Amino acid sequence: MIPVFDEEGSLDQLFRELCAASQQAERTFEIIFVNDGSRDGSGAHLDKLAATDPRVRVIHFRRNFGKSPALAAGFERARGAVVFTLDADLQDDPKMIPAFLAELDKGADLVSGWKERRHDPLGKTLPSKVFNGVVRKLSGLKLHDFNCGFKAYRREVVDEVTVYGGLHRFMPVLAAARGFNVVEVVVEHRARQHGVSKFGTRRFFEGVLDLMTVMLVTRFRTRPLHFFGVPGFAMGGLAFFILAYLAVLWTTGESIGTRPLLTLGVLMSLGSIQMVLLGLLGELLVRTTIQPREIYSIRSESHGNETLQRPASPTPVPSSTRPEAP
Repeated sequence: MIPVFDEEGSLDQLFRELCAASQQAERTFEIIFVNDGSRDGSGAHLDKLAATDPRVRVIHFRRNFGKSPALAAGFERARGAVVFTLDADLQDDPKMIPAFLAELDKGADLVSGWKERRHDPLGKTLPSKVFNGVVRKLSGLKLHDFNCGFKAYRREVVDEVTVYGGLHRFMPVLAAARGFNVVEVVVEHRARQHGVSKFGTRRFFEGVLDLMTVMLVTRFRTRPLHFFGVPGFAMGGLAFFILAYLAVLWTTGESIGTRPLLTLGVLMSLGSIQMVLLGLLGELLVRTTIQPREIYSIRSESHGNETLQRPASPTPVPSSTRPEAP
């Protein structure tokens, strides 16, 4: 499944390489292109591919919504037991598809690409290294490249993990939080041949904000009071010592009314109360809105001598016709 935004010059070669790699892997497949509001001729070009090959499916967005909505639309429509995602700029080499499948056959649920050697300018690689280091430290997931677009997912992962906003960067983190086995493989990263990079400084700062969202929904989804309460109590404790110190000074006859420390202590006290109350409100929302299925993930069930595997999807395609889709 490939999101496309102004990549007309890459589409023919990408299609040929996808077909060759999928045939080499000896798997049935479908190719889903999501035209994310392209302004060049990508949309018409994709329609031509779909008209000439029944394995090609094209989704056209009314405008540019972004990569996460494009992936969400593709995941919703993909019918394969295995779903691949990769970028349309030819920097991801489809010949690596068999290597991803080999990792899935070993038991992985999500295989993420690692662009160990990148053919990008320093202005793109340096922020990426910083970003990956921060995500690795905060999430505890030992991957080198979280934002690589080249990934392979088992059906169960795309059924359970919701992608929205800018969370496509954190699919491995979200999957690992659900208990799925996440591994990575080194992929060949090729220099861009057509079009221009869509990366910018804005994406780096958006990624930092999205990381905060991921930490909240993975670690504190069912206990928001822990997220807000810990810093709230820490702030309150510091405010208590500040105000206690000022109270001692006041009892000795010193004036404290004009001290900036008094203002700081009062503000920190109010901030502490607000943080704790916000956590309590979050607890109320969780208790009234969360569904049981959101807080666990089932691999299989056993009943007597019978093992019941988790359904592959709410509306599974029969195994004899279900493709494994890039």
